[in-house]
Amino acid sequence: MTVPQNNTPTPPGWYPDPSGSGQLRWWDGNAWTGNAWNPPGQAGAGQPAAGQAGAGQAGPGQAGAAQAGMGQPAAAWPEAARPGPYGGPGQYGGPPQYAGPVQPAPRPEISKQTPVYDPFIWLVTLLPVITLIILLLWNPVFHLRYVGARRVPTLDPSAFSVPYFLLIVSGWLIYGVSVLLSYLDWQKLQRDGVVRPFHWTWAFLGAGVYVVGRSVIVHKVAPQRGLAPVWALIGLVAVSFILVAVKASMIVSTIAKALPM
Repeated sequence: MTVPQNNTPTPPGWYPDPSGSGQLRWWDGNAWTGNAWNPPGQAGAGQPAAGQAGAGQAGPGQAGAAQAGMGQPAAAWPEAARPGPYGGPGQYGGPPQYAGPVQPAPRPEISKQTPVYDPFIWLVTLLPVITLIILLLWNPVFHLRYVGARRVPTLDPSAFSVPYFLLIVSGWLIYGVSVLLSYLDWQKLQRDGVVRPFHWTWAFLGAGVYVVGRSVIVHKVAPQRGLAPVWALIGLVAVSFILVAVKASMIVSTIAKALPM
């Protein structure tokens, strides 16, 4: 691949391949591209003549030599053979050649004997149960303390006992462990033959995101299977909302009794 050596830019177009392949290669105005073309019915069109070999091998940077040997090469080829840069209209009025984004190949289905569940995904789904258990064990008793000369009533911080701090710490630990387990589950799915399984890094947004995305992909490659973790997650979320609402009402009631009327 060569770069123009003079100050006069060579316009984009089809020029003899500098590698000597006998085809025409597209010059985008700055560098050679990977687009090569052999004109139908003109097998020798891309071969530079003996007197033009130097111009063909030197690249379009030597505009004078190239134009002397070839003129405007692209002007001699059909419109369909003149793609413009970035998929837009051709340099000489040709139609756009951009075919759109490449679509990934569909995922093949896996064997019915291949398991779609493993301990990793069930741990990712059910680990929040630990937080719920700690929440149920936390039964704070609030007391008032009178602070300062004006005897301002404030809640005694001793009400935030060990279970409260375990609740905070366990949340972060479960988050980190869920990311690790998602990675192990992702590897297991690849070993089992699942093509492009839901990527484990989505677990950084939350374990539930990974569980749902993973289940959708697995359900595609294993019809009628793979959605059990989603249903378990839905049930766990529903139970969590109920328990959190009950615990929150109990805490509010306790605080209201501790405050002076």
